[in-house]
Amino acid sequence: MPTVAPIQITRVRGESRSTQPDLVAVEEPLEIRLGFGPTTERAQRTLAVTMRTPGHDHELALGYLLAEGIIQTQTDVLSCRHCVQDEQKDGNVIRVELAPTVALDWARLDRFSYASASCGLCGKTSIDALRQQGARPLEPGFSVAASLISALPDRIRTYQPAYQHTGGIHASALFTADGTIRRVREDIGRHNALDKVIGAAFWEENTPLSQYGLFLSGRIGFELVQKAWMAGLSLVVAVGAPSSLAVDLAREANITLVGFVRNEQFNMYTSPQRISEL
Repeated sequence: MPTVAPIQITRVRGESRSTQPDLVAVEEPLEIRLGFGPTTERAQRTLAVTMRTPGHDHELALGYLLAEGIIQTQTDVLSCRHCVQDEQKDGNVIRVELAPTVALDWARLDRFSYASASCGLCGKTSIDALRQQGARPLEPGFSVAASLISALPDRIRTYQPAYQHTGGIHASALFTADGTIRRVREDIGRHNALDKVIGAAFWEENTPLSQYGLFLSGRIGFELVQKAWMAGLSLVVAVGAPSSLAVDLAREANITLVGFVRNEQFNMYTSPQRISEL
């Protein structure tokens, strides 16, 4: 399934109009289903439906499960594949078979699951829920130079083909302490792009991902910091600004939160000790 789609647009420049081809980001629903339970009593249930840009769907699903505290290691996952029997849904259903040992608290998942900043869930309740999942403040080990932070937006933009074609898609990236860009994923949704890059690293390397920093192409909401915390990412860098609740959660998690990265400037909101002056 393509990530961009061709359309015809009417372009207006001053008093002139012209019809010409253009590209837009594809947006399709993805239903994430879980297979779970003891070997002799397997069950299936839909966990979530998210609007995403097709591509790297299995990574998106795994990243989402990791961020929700459903899985912690690769052994928690038996398989992850598209449902071929749902032909009418055109590749928009993915099923994750969980190990029989994975226990699901559906009451918690139904209560605390959310997908965007428009929801009305109380922030303090959200942070308490993360504590109940066993989340602990992250270790201080990972650090980078300030000059590396300033260079990230331009460097990562070269890894964003869909953005270059459409101008309407977000990216998340993982980078090492010496500035090596390890993975970049794009999606029309910020949270989906992050789930994809976390899911990719989880499946290849397991977690925590404490050896990486995280770059985000937009603003920083609570849910993005929550996902970073659950993945063990202690440095979050973004071109946009954080919300107040994102700052509160980063402080709770001992995450270094950096925003407004542009023109060799940036703001550090929490735990600035991870950014050196050199």
